[in-house]
Amino acid sequence: MFGNFSRRSLLGGIGAAAMAAGLAACGGETSTGSSSSASGSAAGGAGVELTYMFRGGEDERKAYDQAIAAFEKQTGAKVKVIVTDADQYRTKLQAAITGNQVPDVFYLEQGSVMAFAKNGIVKNITPDIEAAGLDIDRVWKYGVDSYRFDGDQVGQGDIYGLPKDVGPFSFGYNKTMLEAAGIPLPDKDKPYTWAEFREVAKQLTKDEQWGTGLNVVWNLQAWVWSNGADWADEERRTVTVDTPEFAEALQDFADIQLVDKSTPSVEQAQTMDTYQRWMRGQIGFFPVGPWDVSTYRELDFEWDLIPWPVGKTGETATWLGSLGISVSNKTKHPELATQLAMFLSADEETQRSLYKAGVQIPNLVDMAEGEYLDDELAPANKEEFVQIARDYGRALPAAETWSPEWYDDFWIDIQQVLDGKVTAADWLAQMQPRMQQKLDQANMAAGR
Repeated sequence: MFGNFSRRSLLGGIGAAAMAAGLAACGGETSTGSSSSASGSAAGGAGVELTYMFRGGEDERKAYDQAIAAFEKQTGAKVKVIVTDADQYRTKLQAAITGNQVPDVFYLEQGSVMAFAKNGIVKNITPDIEAAGLDIDRVWKYGVDSYRFDGDQVGQGDIYGLPKDVGPFSFGYNKTMLEAAGIPLPDKDKPYTWAEFREVAKQLTKDEQWGTGLNVVWNLQAWVWSNGADWADEERRTVTVDTPEFAEALQDFADIQLVDKSTPSVEQAQTMDTYQRWMRGQIGFFPVGPWDVSTYRELDFEWDLIPWPVGKTGETATWLGSLGISVSNKTKHPELATQLAMFLSADEETQRSLYKAGVQIPNLVDMAEGEYLDDELAPANKEEFVQIARDYGRALPAAETWSPEWYDDFWIDIQQVLDGKVTAADWLAQMQPRMQQKLDQANMAAGR
């Protein structure tokens, strides 16, 4: 699901954030192959072969193999699956587009919706959805709206894709570690304040054990938004990182290492990153996405979900990602290709197999709020995932702009703040005009 991205320590290498707007799927080994042979009755697809470009981990691939086999059986079609890992997906898709070999059905990142729709790469599937009688209201509104575009803004208008998933980025804690330290377990309904969280993290830090280890690229959003700040205004026209609220959030985040020493140092992170240390039970608090669950179920310690710590607004905040499943405008089989997209996004049995595999929450709201929560598999507090999807998760800042470059630029030199070489306020004042120039360019390219 929403991202087998590199999880480095707060002070570790800050890789390019170009994939930030489309985090929703796990990475897997690069390979190409086809699914099992079609059998059973045909439903308009006998003898047809569709290509489906996919990125995902082993557990996710197994679940999708089952779904595709069911689609083949129902339609009589064959589906050739082209698999790539997450890091190479964008490059390989662009090569396919350039070479006029666009797959019939493929993953569409949130940040690419505007460009792909305007350039005629993806098909407007609104009429097909209506003709098929798909109850779109059963699917997470955020997921559907992420792939709407009205010619000017993402989020409204026609539908150019359906959600492969929605990816609530939650916060986890090592229950075993807290109990061993004699620290009261956090309340799943009442978030820590920043001060409370930092105090608990300090108490947990000793020897080869740390309170936390948060990658700034994927975790700073919770601090910024909860403190009443953002990267840009609501219309994504003005960069707003140079505010006191933003500076306070970034400085507090940096001080977890600079002042508290509650996360591994740069040198320690080079030996083993914080994701690996979390997996070994050496980290107290760490982010958790639904795509992590299949792996985390095998951990040697107990863990669960809680809300992110809160800033001055008193409200927890985090991001909600997604990947879309789109149909090529050049497919020779538009009706069948759209059927595949709808089947993978909204078929009940497909969604059931995916959540049971521990790779995502159901796309169907009634399933997510019903049987998914009743399922006894970890995590115990699955309600946190659902609350993020339903109530307060928000898109990453570049998800609705023509280009993510203005947002990516933010992360390039942020290490200076994390190393204490410059204050958050001074650094942000330098970054605002640089980012504004690139956001202006993105808006000009989009004709806004």
